Amino acid sequence: MTSPVPSQAKQARQAKQAKLVEQSKLAKDTKRIKSTKDLLARHRPWAVAAVAASGFLLALEFAARRYGLPGPITGQAREVIFAPKSGPLLYASMALMLVVLGRRQRLVAVGAAIGIDLVFALVRWAAGAGTGGSHCFGNGALWVILGCGVLAVTRRTGRERALLLKGVGLALLLVAGRKAGDTWLLITAKTRPAVLDQYVATADHALGDPAWLMGRLVRAAGPITAHLLDWVYIQLAVAAVLVALYQLRNVAADGRFPRHHVVRTFLAIGVLGPAVYMVFPVVGPVFAYGSGAFGTGGAHWAVADLWPNTPLPLTAPGPIPYDEITPRNCMPSLHTAWATAIFLHSRRGPRLLRHGGTFWLAATLTATLGFGYHYGADLVAGVVFALTVEASLRAQARGWDRSATLLVAHGTAAFAGLLLSYRFLPLELADRPWLYGPLLLLTMASVIVAYIRTTRAWDATATAGPREKRPGAGVDSDAEQNPERRLELV
Repeated sequence: MTSPVPSQAKQARQAKQAKLVEQSKLAKDTKRIKSTKDLLARHRPWAVAAVAASGFLLALEFAARRYGLPGPITGQAREVIFAPKSGPLLYASMALMLVVLGRRQRLVAVGAAIGIDLVFALVRWAAGAGTGGSHCFGNGALWVILGCGVLAVTRRTGRERALLLKGVGLALLLVAGRKAGDTWLLITAKTRPAVLDQYVATADHALGDPAWLMGRLVRAAGPITAHLLDWVYIQLAVAAVLVALYQLRNVAADGRFPRHHVVRTFLAIGVLGPAVYMVFPVVGPVFAYGSGAFGTGGAHWAVADLWPNTPLPLTAPGPIPYDEITPRNCMPSLHTAWATAIFLHSRRGPRLLRHGGTFWLAATLTATLGFGYHYGADLVAGVVFALTVEASLRAQARGWDRSATLLVAHGTAAFAGLLLSYRFLPLELADRPWLYGPLLLLTMASVIVAYIRTTRAWDATATAGPREKRPGAGVDSDAEQNPERRLELV
C-alpha cells in the first residue's frame, strides 16, 4: 500500500512555490506602481507650468488684439519666417534646450541652426530685404527648437520624450517670456494714461537723486562706456542663460532637471513684475524730465527738461498725463530684479561665473540710473522684489516651512511698504532725507540679511541631511538601478 506522505510533501512544496511566485508578482506590481507615481509626481510641475503659461499667453494675445496690437503668440509665429527681434535671445534659448542632448547631437543642432540662418540671409539678400545687427539671424535657432519638439513627439517615447519636451518647453518659455513682456509693456501704455513719476522723483530726494548723479557720470564717461552699459542692459537674458547653462550642465547625464535654477526666477519675475506696473505706472526720469528715448516720449510730454543736469525742485507731486506708446515699466526695476537673480545664482559657480554675475549686477544698476530709465527708489524696490520671488521659488522647491513663510512675508511686507511710502509719503521722505533715506536702505538691507540667514540655514540642513542614515539607505533607488540613456537626435 502506497504512503500518502510523499504526495502531501509535494503539494506543500507546490503551494510554497506558488506563494513565492505570487509575492514576487506583488512586489513587481508594487514597484511598477511606485515608479509610475514617482514619474507622475516628477512631471506634474512641468505640466502645470505648461498649462499656466499657455493660458497666460492666450490671455495676453486676446488683450493685445483688443487694443489693436500683435500679441506674443503672433509675434513669435512671425519670427519663424520674418527677421527676429533678437537673434542672441533665440540662440540663448536654443542653448538651454541643448542641455538635454549629448555632445554629438548638440553639434548637429548648432550646425543646423547656423545653416538655416545662412539660407535665410541669402534669401533676404537676394530679395533686397537685408537686415542688420541682431535682426539678421535667429530663425535657425527657432527652427531647431521647434524641430526638436516635433522629434520628441514623433520619434521618442517614455522618459526620453519627457526630457526632450522639457528642454524644448524651457527654451520656448524664455522666448515667449520676452514676447509676453513686450506685450505687457504696450498694454501698460494703452491702459494707464497718467503716470506717477512726480511721486517717485520726490521720494527719490531721500536717496540723493541718484538718477541725476549717475546720468551726469555716464555722460562724462564717454561713448565707449555708454555702449558697453547699453549692451549689458539689453542682453540681460543672455547672461541669465550663461548661468543657467552651468546649473543645467548635468541634465543630459542625470536625465532630469534640478528642482530650482535661474530660469525659473527669471520667468517668474517677468510674469509678476508687470502686474505692479499696472498699479504703479512710472515711465522714468529720461521720459518725465528729459527728451525721451527709443523714439518715444519727448520734451512736449515731459514735466520739464531737467534730467540729468538740473536738480529737481521740491514741489507737491501729482499724476501727469503721458503718451500711449511709452511703457510704464519703472516700478519696480525688473532689470535690477533680474540682475539680482543672476548674481544670486552665480554664487555657487566657478570664480569666473561669480565675477561675471557681480559685474552684470553692477553694470545693470549703473545703466538703469545712468540712462535715466529708473529712479533710485525703483532699484530699492527691485532688489526686495527679486529676493522675495527667489525665496518663494526656493521654498516651493524644497518644501514650505515656518522659516520660508516668515521670509516671504517679510519681503512682501517690505515691498508693499516701499510702494505705499513712495505713493502717499513722498514729501515727508524728501523733507527729511537724513532720516528716511537710511530707513529706505535699511528696509532693503533687512530683507537681504533675512534672505542670507534663512537660505544659509536651508543649505546647512540640505548638506547635513544626506549624511544621516535613512531607512533603506543601503538599497539603490529606482533611478540608480535604471539610469536614463542620453537622447539621440539621429
